Amino acid sequence: METQSIVVLDFGAQYSQLIARRIREQKIFSVVLPFNASLEEIRSYSPVGIILSGGPSSVYDKDAPHADKKVFDLGIPVLGICYGLQFMVYALGGKVRPAAKREYGHAKVEIQESDSELFQGLPHLLAVWMSHGDEAEELPAGFRLTAKTPNAVAAIENAERKMWAVQFHPEVHHTPLGSDILRNFALNICGAKPSWTPQHFIDATVAQVRQQVGSGRAICALSGGVDSSVAAVLVDRALRDSSGKHALSGAEGSRLTCVFVNNGVLRKNEFEKVQQNLRDNLGLHLVAVDATDRFMRKLAGVTDPETKRKIIGNEFIEVFDDEAKRILQEEGEVEWLVQGTLYPDVIESRSVRGPSEVIKSHHNVGGLPEKMKLKLIEPLKDLFKDEVRRIGRDLGMPEDILQRQPFPGPGLAVRILGEVTKERADLLRDCDEIVVGEIKKAGLYQKIWQSFAVLLPVMSVGVMGDQRTYAYTCAVRAVHSEDGMTADWVPLPYEVLKTISNRIVNEVRGVNRVVYDITSKPPGTIEWE
Repeated sequence: METQSIVVLDFGAQYSQLIARRIREQKIFSVVLPFNASLEEIRSYSPVGIILSGGPSSVYDKDAPHADKKVFDLGIPVLGICYGLQFMVYALGGKVRPAAKREYGHAKVEIQESDSELFQGLPHLLAVWMSHGDEAEELPAGFRLTAKTPNAVAAIENAERKMWAVQFHPEVHHTPLGSDILRNFALNICGAKPSWTPQHFIDATVAQVRQQVGSGRAICALSGGVDSSVAAVLVDRALRDSSGKHALSGAEGSRLTCVFVNNGVLRKNEFEKVQQNLRDNLGLHLVAVDATDRFMRKLAGVTDPETKRKIIGNEFIEVFDDEAKRILQEEGEVEWLVQGTLYPDVIESRSVRGPSEVIKSHHNVGGLPEKMKLKLIEPLKDLFKDEVRRIGRDLGMPEDILQRQPFPGPGLAVRILGEVTKERADLLRDCDEIVVGEIKKAGLYQKIWQSFAVLLPVMSVGVMGDQRTYAYTCAVRAVHSEDGMTADWVPLPYEVLKTISNRIVNEVRGVNRVVYDITSKPPGTIEWE
């Protein structure tokens, strides 16, 4: 089942993922690729349109990102945004120059050509968000000016060659009618069909996995969180026969075996809770492996965040490889490994402007060993978290699983700054249980994207019962987010913070100080490591 798409070529803009989200809101699939993606990779997504994102560079910079100019010859509509406009002008023979007056922030745009399809149904004056230091000085042959500000070119087009461009950012909320502009491009100009719904995704993914796996067997890396649970149910559905029953009789005979690994850095009682939840509520064939000692041995003495992530990622796969061999002996050959990798993981782990732009590796992406013995199935790798939850609801999954807050693949290891030891992991587990428990008690858990505790390698002096203490510091983190790509810190009620702090210093022996993290993303990340 082929899914048409709008491909976004990313030139390093902080808003690139927002462009994809705005297109997806129109029920049209959209994917973000690096600016230098090959024509073959672009074509693999069956694009009906291409969007060139903004970016921080000038087209004349020595190392400026330039896409393959052949994207303009594919015969499908192209929309340039900000830097995308400037690259279009430059690549097609026009001229770009540093603007006499830079435009950052709110601006008014005057539509010059009322017959432009891009601005169909929109008022003559538009409130927009500008962010540029360069401007188009001379348009390429065949282009016309369709909108302007008092200072510069705001929009151009060559409808005959299927090219449109705007200097402002229609994808951000500061451009109130920006979604209408993107809708005009996707629906009217590109002719995309608004058919990308949760059910469409489920049907297409089930069909794809069936074709991919054939008569083979798979194991699924289960964490108990939303992502891996939805991935497991999707693949489990694919490996059943047309009557809805498992391909082999009973859950124990399913061609999907779900493996849940205790890596020693799970939350308190998580190992037991997940087993009960996934077996009882989802009926999945689940094997639980306690590999705590293996992980702790590998993490001993390690303090670098990237090294910790890669160690956990590598050991994670090694455990599955060992488990696959056991299953091979007992149940038959296993070739496939299912993981709940999400789109933000892929975007953050794939550089768009060279290695320096990679934010962090993810255990599902950058931490995989080069010679992994199992082939990967990642059915959710094109989805954002809120989209995964919608898919889960259409699959009939229980809300207590779908509403779980995100939990990092490397677990508490990226919330223990410095070396990971059993003592520190136990301290953090106790702190974290208090933080999550009090936020749930206040009725805030499902209103917050993520809330958790972080153990800092900072020892400070305290006083308890007339005795001097010298113990660890716990940081509390709570953020609002739509998809994990950007986030704002949550102003938790004073009484909630007070209760959390009092409980931690009184109940967790070894912690005598609690601080609250009020950093947004960017400039920080949601996790501390």
